[in-house]
Amino acid sequence: MASASLSAETRTDSGKGVARKLRAAGRVPGVVYGHGRETQSLSLVARDLDKLLSSIAVSSTIVELGLGGATTRTLIREIQRHPFKKMIMHIDFQELVAGEKIMVDLPLVFVGVPEGVRLSGALLEQILHTIEVRVDPASIPNHIDVDVTHLAMGHSLHVRDLKLPEGIEVLSDEDATICAVIAPRAVVEAVVEVAEPGVVEPELIRKAKEDEDVK
Repeated sequence: MASASLSAETRTDSGKGVARKLRAAGRVPGVVYGHGRETQSLSLVARDLDKLLSSIAVSSTIVELGLGGATTRTLIREIQRHPFKKMIMHIDFQELVAGEKIMVDLPLVFVGVPEGVRLSGALLEQILHTIEVRVDPASIPNHIDVDVTHLAMGHSLHVRDLKLPEGIEVLSDEDATICAVIAPRAVVEAVVEVAEPGVVEPELIRKAKEDEDVK
């Protein structure tokens, strides 16, 4: 289970005007919510948040959120980004409660080189990058390993084929395809038509009109 630390400040004011002022000051507005607690408005240093997000798997990393001398275990649930600027507009954290299972998306990591790739020159096509599961916060793995070593060309793996740690309940469709080993795409070659040797196209002869002089 991966974890990281981040400091935040609580705030009592809210609204679009407040949010604009925070962003102008290099901060990001946010909230933290959870079972049995009221939603609390937050303010975070944009530079620290950017640094954190660039170094973690957001969907499966527990963030130890420092709030006024206390620490709260959270997961990042939503990040709102500016449509074209490199700027985070708002962020949501969910407080984790011991023994209360939560839904998370776990990254899939492919292990090995498929048999079809090694022996037949095939390609490994990755279709799913994460799966949704329900799990106790204390047992969240960093990722799920997917062994593709024995996949021959034309074969595939599905969610039901995954070997998961005990205590993880899969919420994704078990029939969904994770990856497939496919034949390489054919190279289309241009074909140039060449006239057969010795064959001469006939000359077009037209009959002269009666009023034309024939020389």
